Amino acid sequence: MGVIPAVGSKPRQRASNKEIFGWAMFDFANQAYTLLIITVVFGELFTTAVVGDRGDDFRLANLLWSLALALSYLLVVLTGPLCGAVMDYQASKKRFLFASYLATVFTTAMLYFVAPGYVVLGLLLIVVSNYAYSMGESFIAAFLPDLGPPEDLGKISGFGWALGYVGGLFAAGFTLVALGEATLENYERIRWVGPFAAAFFLVTAIPTFLWVRERGTPQPPGKPYHRIAWERVSTTLHELRHFRDLGIFLVSLLFSMAGVYIIIAFAFIYGAQVIGWDEPIRNLMFIIVQITAAAGALGFGFIQDRIGTKVTYQLTLLLWVAAVLAIWATPEVTAWLNAAFGLAWEPQHLFLFVGCLAGLSLGSSQSASRALVGLFSPTRKAAEFFGFWGLANKLAGVLGIVGLGLLQAVVGLQASILLCAALFLVAMTICLAVNQARGQRAAAEWEARNGQAVPPEGAA
Repeated sequence: MGVIPAVGSKPRQRASNKEIFGWAMFDFANQAYTLLIITVVFGELFTTAVVGDRGDDFRLANLLWSLALALSYLLVVLTGPLCGAVMDYQASKKRFLFASYLATVFTTAMLYFVAPGYVVLGLLLIVVSNYAYSMGESFIAAFLPDLGPPEDLGKISGFGWALGYVGGLFAAGFTLVALGEATLENYERIRWVGPFAAAFFLVTAIPTFLWVRERGTPQPPGKPYHRIAWERVSTTLHELRHFRDLGIFLVSLLFSMAGVYIIIAFAFIYGAQVIGWDEPIRNLMFIIVQITAAAGALGFGFIQDRIGTKVTYQLTLLLWVAAVLAIWATPEVTAWLNAAFGLAWEPQHLFLFVGCLAGLSLGSSQSASRALVGLFSPTRKAAEFFGFWGLANKLAGVLGIVGLGLLQAVVGLQASILLCAALFLVAMTICLAVNQARGQRAAAEWEARNGQAVPPEGAA
């Protein structure tokens, strides 16, 4: 759903296909970290082998895992908008992105040294690596408004997420086959997951730094960076009254991403502890989620450019509610189906169908949220606004993961997963107040008032 730019603003031109592909390759590359380390392998390895303790159903291990992730997200909350302000002022998005990329690669490779019982080292490396990875997510997203006009951002964002899930399929597929199970007995092989994820990220992100342009004009120096950051963030907070729809959407995003981060951090832990799946089912679930998430991101990317990004975002949240209820009810529904139809299914078999729904929800919701922030962002404040997007995302991670960690310590993991459904319903309710056309007009009017700077063609 497009909007006519305000008089005096320069229409955004679509970037070359090579640059868009280079931008999307960062999503391809960083999925090795989020899937292998946070979702599929190391999270399960940390809770069941590094910490262990079956005596309390891994509740202490799950709590420590959630606290480590929450601390890393809290650091993003504290630094994301400030880094975004400096990046916009100095036109230095690529430099910040490169620094976060190198930090992620190094600390992820160091996970090789986390042996069973090395709980503190494991927690420290997860905090630092996930902080660097999460900052990189915000930095790469800040390039999105430069890549095309509003009517193309949904497709471009969807392409990035879809390519990311393809990257995850390659990275984790190889790992699951070559390294085996995330168990104590297989520790000497599976410990290589950190170095492999680091090497995959290091190599496959190279096209991003070769082909993505740094647009914008650096402002003259003269003030310390911390002063520049605080002044720009303070100005933006004051101006958020003008960007009303962005502000409301970020509050909605806070609740929806709290639910998403819980699923990302605990889905495979849930499969191991509640569903009790076998390794072949676990590997098949991974493939199913990656394929359906890529399909959801790409398919909904085209849909949202036709029916509106806000409407698409709401639909994806409704999908999430259905997915969470299915995750929670899998053991009971399996027992009912067996009794009613004389079947001999195990919960892990039904869980594969649930994975299809969760995958569609995952890819589509993340793509829609990133595209909507891009629509609401003036290009000269894109890094700063995506810093606030990162703040909302990671504050959501803090609240959601800590909340789930504490709740599961009391009532167990299966019952506590219902928290996600409540979070998605709250996000849907808040988003009803967002007006997409009004939000896009606000961004165009800001650009017209402040004289959008356009670098010469070919500027890097």
